[in-house]
Amino acid sequence: MNVPEWLAGRARNASDIGLAVVFAAVLAFWASRIAESWGSGYWQFDCVAGAVVCLIALLRRRERAWAAIAGLAVAAVAIPAALFGGLPAEPGPAMTLGLSVLVGSAVRTLPARSAGAIAAGGLAVVAASLFSARTLAFGVPAVTMLNGAGWLAAVAAGLAPRLLAARRRAAADKVRRDERLALARELHDVVAHHVTGIVLQAQAAQIVARKRPEQVDASLAGIEAAGSEALAAMRRVVGLLRDADGADPATRSPERLEDLVERFGGDGRTVRLRLPDDDEAAAWPPEVASTVYRVVRESLTNIARHAPQSRTVTVGVARDRDAVTVEVTDDAPRPSARSPRRRGYGLVGMRERLEALGGTLRAGPREDAGWSVCATLPVPTRERR
Repeated sequence: MNVPEWLAGRARNASDIGLAVVFAAVLAFWASRIAESWGSGYWQFDCVAGAVVCLIALLRRRERAWAAIAGLAVAAVAIPAALFGGLPAEPGPAMTLGLSVLVGSAVRTLPARSAGAIAAGGLAVVAASLFSARTLAFGVPAVTMLNGAGWLAAVAAGLAPRLLAARRRAAADKVRRDERLALARELHDVVAHHVTGIVLQAQAAQIVARKRPEQVDASLAGIEAAGSEALAAMRRVVGLLRDADGADPATRSPERLEDLVERFGGDGRTVRLRLPDDDEAAAWPPEVASTVYRVVRESLTNIARHAPQSRTVTVGVARDRDAVTVEVTDDAPRPSARSPRRRGYGLVGMRERLEALGGTLRAGPREDAGWSVCATLPVPTRERR
């Protein structure tokens, strides 16, 4: 069972139940007011029309666009019916509340063109309410003011989270793009190194061919190996958009993981570090070594920001056949449902880098307590054509 999705579903159900209670209260209140001021037979039409729109609003999650259209259509029919039937002006408070929910939901979730059309339809209903009030000579009717206020509140409530989500997507896209560019620069440096080696070995092979022809095969084998490594690095950069203009050069040799972990320790926190042999780690390509460092650094930064109460942090880096696994865990107490651990854009950048190199990233709460970040990164082997 996916716990976050289950909690989100429970929250949606609770909000719909609360909204239904509000709809029922508004319907009952306005029906009593109409019965007191107009008579006992005049509240029925407003109550039925308002109840239909409120029911549509409660069922909006299935098809938001059609739900909004249906609610606006009911309002479009109720306005002339009330005008020519000698009934209280429409839309009433309950219908106005239902329309506000429908319009706000559409503005928040639908594509821009559809959301704009629904918002325009809601504004048309507000304008049409002028004609059902029959009191234009005395200023703006109360029913129009009520519907106008509901429409403005709906548009604002739908537009604010929509703009916030757009900003978050733009920030995440920027993080992904920056990560791609940084990785592309690193791989570019690696390929440039291999190509330089190929050129030097080719020049040496020309000299060897003249003086020691029997050693030409060894020189050609070295050229072939360097070319294969360069091609492998180029394959890993395919699909990345590279635009290094104005960017800082990539760091070829970051600080040692031991130094990074040592700087992170302190304040009563114990950090345990497990690393492979130095000879084994030295054989990793530069892009793999820099990615391992980046995962550890970002994970420790997240612990310092979001889990300062942790007391034990474990950093493990291990080589398993053709892959390197990096796992960083902490023992911070599990956050409450009201204050979950925030997820910044660091994980987005890490995931982008790992996926570009064919790796994977898993991040989430541990079963007992604390948080775990586990990254798996393939280590390319030397290829021969």
